[in-house]
Amino acid sequence: MKASLASFVERIGYEDIGLLSRDFEPAAALKRSQGGPRALRFSVRDSELQAVGNVADTRSKVMTALEVSNLRDAYRKLLSALSSPQRLVEASPPPLREASRGLLSLPAIRFYERDGGYYLTSGVFVACYMGICNASIHRVMILDERRGAVRLVPRHLWYLYQQARSRGEDLPVTVVIGVHPAVMLAAASSPPLGTFELEAASALLGGLEVFRSPVHGNPIPTGVAAVIEGHLTGELVDEGPFVEAMGGYDRVRKQPVLAVRRVLINVEEPAHVILPGGYEHGMLMGFPREAAIWDAVSRAVPEVIAVRLTQASGHWLHAVISIRKSHDGDPKNAIMAAFGAHPSLKHVVIVDDDIDVDDLGQVEWAIATRFQADRGLVVVYRARGSTLDPSSVEDGMTSKVGIDATKPLGSDLKFERARIPGFEG
Repeated sequence: MKASLASFVERIGYEDIGLLSRDFEPAAALKRSQGGPRALRFSVRDSELQAVGNVADTRSKVMTALEVSNLRDAYRKLLSALSSPQRLVEASPPPLREASRGLLSLPAIRFYERDGGYYLTSGVFVACYMGICNASIHRVMILDERRGAVRLVPRHLWYLYQQARSRGEDLPVTVVIGVHPAVMLAAASSPPLGTFELEAASALLGGLEVFRSPVHGNPIPTGVAAVIEGHLTGELVDEGPFVEAMGGYDRVRKQPVLAVRRVLINVEEPAHVILPGGYEHGMLMGFPREAAIWDAVSRAVPEVIAVRLTQASGHWLHAVISIRKSHDGDPKNAIMAAFGAHPSLKHVVIVDDDIDVDDLGQVEWAIATRFQADRGLVVVYRARGSTLDPSSVEDGMTSKVGIDATKPLGSDLKFERARIPGFEG
């Protein structure tokens, strides 16, 4: 099916706030409106495309994008799509035209005061090399009309880039901006090398219409606002500073230059702008990991009620998991399963099914009344964690903590939360 960002935004509704500067104003507007029921639409001065943001900043919007009514079904659908991808549907290309000023025609934003430059934050890089295709999201710092610095983390696109460079070649890439949130979720996932994320998106959407990019012939979605064709080169430049999921600045690194051959735009579709360190940034990163944790813990304990990667931890470092246990050893198994499913996880709290994982006051109450460190604390020393944690050392080395904040089986009234009949709160 043809799935587009424009049709999704029409479905959930949006607030149009008019013309904004490239400097800070879009970031402030996205910050103010994040977490609400609607998307935010705006124009950016000197951009040839309309822009939208906060389209996947809540679990409710993610469920709408996946056409499900609850989170368990959302997890199941995403995991099924990643394990059983579906063939892409070849279709005619959308009405594209050449951008008049290359990368400068796109709504690149300076979000924070110490940003290293103007950034595109929603680009899905599509690369097919040596028989392996990959689609993943990477930020681009604009250098000029035909060059951008790309942050490559050591995952699959980095692997393809290294393979190309080892042969003395630049890596051909096609970058698409302004795609349906289901495509973004698939591209934000980390399936095994060789699983093409666009085919996972096709499984999510019941078929994804694609066309061949005009320069490299890569398959890309028909519902797209901008298409950038170019190469990741051996030239390395300073990239950053840039705000990461935790809300702090990532360090400046030498990163490869994207050398651009063509920039094509479709004015019928809006470009997607993701606020760095905002809810949408964390949700796109964290939701696939939340699904993986739910799956792993479900295999370790009788019943998982809910999993939340917390907003304050960037939907990345901290998890709260509620379970219904049948053995007092179940919470520790749940802790170990969670750490295995999401290696970046730093702290995990296991609570009973009477605790609302979205109410951190209830979670703290469970720790205060049901946790004892001598029997409920799990500490893992010097494990691989996340480089997004500024307190980690040696490229992500960290210590991890699991907390069993469940009440003992067969416990008496003193562990029960008092409730007033007819009142929730």
